[in-house]
Amino acid sequence: MDNLITKYQHHLNLQDATFSRIDHEDAMVAIVYKVIQPTGTQLILKICTRAKDYWNEMYFLKHLAGKIPVPFILQHVEPGPDIPGAILMQCFPGALLKAADLTDSMAYELGSVLACIHLNRVTCYGDLMQPQNLYPDPRTYFTLKFEEGFAECSENLPKALLERCRRYYDTHVHLLMSADGPCLIHRDFRPGNVMVDESKLQGIIDWSSGRASFAQEDFCPMEHGEWPTTPETKQSFLAGYTSIRPVPDYSAMMPLLRLSRAFSTIGFLVKSGTWESTHARVYQFNRLFLETIISL
Repeated sequence: MDNLITKYQHHLNLQDATFSRIDHEDAMVAIVYKVIQPTGTQLILKICTRAKDYWNEMYFLKHLAGKIPVPFILQHVEPGPDIPGAILMQCFPGALLKAADLTDSMAYELGSVLACIHLNRVTCYGDLMQPQNLYPDPRTYFTLKFEEGFAECSENLPKALLERCRRYYDTHVHLLMSADGPCLIHRDFRPGNVMVDESKLQGIIDWSSGRASFAQEDFCPMEHGEWPTTPETKQSFLAGYTSIRPVPDYSAMMPLLRLSRAFSTIGFLVKSGTWESTHARVYQFNRLFLETIISL
């Protein structure tokens, strides 16, 4: 990694800066460094190990600048044969949102921010950076992503469990025809991607999973237990959303969305080899959900 940092120092003219890696429980894919310049100015360098994550991040940060609080881009290095793509960006003050920070007023503000994201309507569903992966039917791209996660889990989960989950998916995928879209979504809208400082929202980070999809998908992290919500803060979140646009009806399709999210998460953890170690808790949570949903 030291050799790689040397390359970024050269590309970004940061030879005199100090690089300190940021590690936290939620970090799974990107490599993130805090960069401190001799003047004391703090920046963030996000290294995207997958080219598609780099292009997604660049697209959403540019497109949403001035619409919602996102970090502004200072410099960037495009992916190359000997170097991953990287983005040098604004460093927000504060820290990631914690349970104690999620007041009713903060939840309301976050709900309104999510609604503002969904106001950005598009014409198709899928990966905006790959036109060949854009589709008019919400089921097509969603199913492609489901199949990807399902395949990654095929050697890890019991065959009987896989078969029952497959039947559930096949008999419920028609629910996506009532999806609220297509629009821009974050797809990982949760506390681990929200920066706050002294109980004030600073910005929404990590747009590498962003895509053109339907609004209901962005409510999945909250319903999947990834938000430290109480009934009161959840109601405030939904009220904030309603202040911008109507909350989409997501109750019927949510088990299906959670099913896909669980497969995607387990698949990634299996592929990265962290399902029994670093991310064992996340793995067990999602596996338990799969074992539960088949009784629905």
